[in-house]
Amino acid sequence: MRRLLLATLLALVLAAPAEAAVSVTNDRTAITTKLGRKFTFHSRIDNRGTTPARDLVAHLNVVDLTGHTYVDPEDWSSQRTRYLRPIPPGGSTTVRWPMSAVNAGTIGIYVAVLPRNGEPVRPTTSPTLRLRIEDRRTLNSGGVLPLALGLPAALALLALAVRASRRRA
Repeated sequence: MRRLLLATLLALVLAAPAEAAVSVTNDRTAITTKLGRKFTFHSRIDNRGTTPARDLVAHLNVVDLTGHTYVDPEDWSSQRTRYLRPIPPGGSTTVRWPMSAVNAGTIGIYVAVLPRNGEPVRPTTSPTLRLRIEDRRTLNSGGVLPLALGLPAALALLALAVRASRRRA
């Protein structure tokens, strides 16, 4: 009976998926920026285990927190997936995430780390980074204000000059 119990316990332990003892943190919890601006944040992946953490992938996820903004993650960052080098026991690696503020609103960003072999294990995720993007309202969008005001003013002055020259003639 004791052998059967020990054999069953051993089989359960060996059948359990091997999860890397990693944790993920971001260098900040919130960012406020304006529409169209670029920004960067960093994630740190720590190996808290006693063996190297190998064959891991870190993936950047972007989600609208309000339900009012369409989010296409590829628009936010062209570098959303990173294949990590082995992390020694007690070691860490830092990943830089360059991004662009595509839509105004409140966005959640988090990083998920999971094994590359596709084992059905729960990914390790970072805390949510709250991104607040202010709509950028400006009178001079794209630098067209001088043209938009100057061209009609120049045409009006030209028309007045032509009119004045006809009166003199």
